[in-house]
Amino acid sequence: MRRRLLLKGLLAAAVAAPGFRLPLVNAADYRGKLFVFVQADGGWDPTSFCDPKANTPGEPVINHWAQHDDVRQAGNIPYAPFAHNTPFFEKYHQRMLVINGVDAQTNSHTVGIVHNWSGRNSEGYPTLSALLAAHYALPDQPVPYLSFGGFSKTSGITRFTRINEPRLLRAIADPAAMIWSPEERVIGEADWADLETYRAAAAQRSAAAPNLLPADARHLAFYQSAFAPAGFEGLKAYADAIPPDDQLEPSQDTPGNFTRSLGSTLRQQAQLTVLAFKTGVAVSADLWLGGFDTHTNNDSEQDWLLANLTDSVDYLWDYAETHGVANRLVVVMGSDFGRTNFYNAAAGKDHWPIGSYIVMEKNQRWTNRVVGETNELHFAYRIDPSTLRRDDTNGTIIYPKHVHKALRRYLGIEHSAGSLRFPFNNTEDFGFFG
Repeated sequence: MRRRLLLKGLLAAAVAAPGFRLPLVNAADYRGKLFVFVQADGGWDPTSFCDPKANTPGEPVINHWAQHDDVRQAGNIPYAPFAHNTPFFEKYHQRMLVINGVDAQTNSHTVGIVHNWSGRNSEGYPTLSALLAAHYALPDQPVPYLSFGGFSKTSGITRFTRINEPRLLRAIADPAAMIWSPEERVIGEADWADLETYRAAAAQRSAAAPNLLPADARHLAFYQSAFAPAGFEGLKAYADAIPPDDQLEPSQDTPGNFTRSLGSTLRQQAQLTVLAFKTGVAVSADLWLGGFDTHTNNDSEQDWLLANLTDSVDYLWDYAETHGVANRLVVVMGSDFGRTNFYNAAAGKDHWPIGSYIVMEKNQRWTNRVVGETNELHFAYRIDPSTLRRDDTNGTIIYPKHVHKALRRYLGIEHSAGSLRFPFNNTEDFGFFG
């Protein structure tokens, strides 16, 4: 009886869940660029990172580090002597474009997150990660867009795959095996064959249904693509490439003297993403680190968070080099918005609409540069879209839509079906990438 109930449940899952079995494509099938978006969730402090600010006489203290140190510079990029910024900027300024003075037009986390990662300050638009996956992924590639948390809106143009537990990924690669003991089988070969037969018949009946709505037809296509025979070995290769649990990058946690417990799995996210890229199973990924909403103890918490962020991005690049995909990698770092240009009564900083992006890629002419400008109190200046210089009369404030529009063009998806469906009309063209 128990065996019959188990089979009945698995049969239902085979029909109802598009992710029941997720075969992927061969690594050789896609050789283009690979895209990583690192979301620093909660509102990082650019004035202690990539848009450094010293203190101004007669104004409240903007940064405590500026009371005993000066702004530093790596190549053409100024940075704050804070956290682990120095080794990061010294190592990577040659592959880095900093875009400062980006106005999120909000102090709301919800709006700031949507605005910075979709380019629009209201719901409805997909992330750039989704647009890239929709355009570059192959038809039978069922998990082109990986997400480890944060904002992952697809707006129906593709689907994302949330990976929080590598062990479960191994189980998807071999659904008949036990999660905790892969050498043991939950389902015998004959029963598995029955499940496959039932699944194929159910899919055929669904495909033959008359007058399917567009969304239903799209979801059915997604479901059927998950069973493409050519892809199954790809998933197996990815699952096999993931190290055992004791060799995965461990999570990092704040020291015990912190008033707020913070944790990070960002290095493991980077590890899993690089292996997905290496085995050809993904095109884009959203990495996520929370905790940046530092309304209390701003300096100690931003210090730990920014250090973890830069160390993890450093690990991402080094691991990508080890596995041969660094020359194809594009990395974009950003956050909801910035922090205020003064400390509150709890030694924290509150929400501030002006933020920054960092775009990274190897061997490009547009790197080792800073675009956009803010004044000494971190208010954004107007910028001429053509010259990229400050223009208080005829320039425009940089908004997330300008960054997204420029990235769409640079990354070759400006005229893709997804971009045309979600356009940035009446938006100035900034030549961030030359």
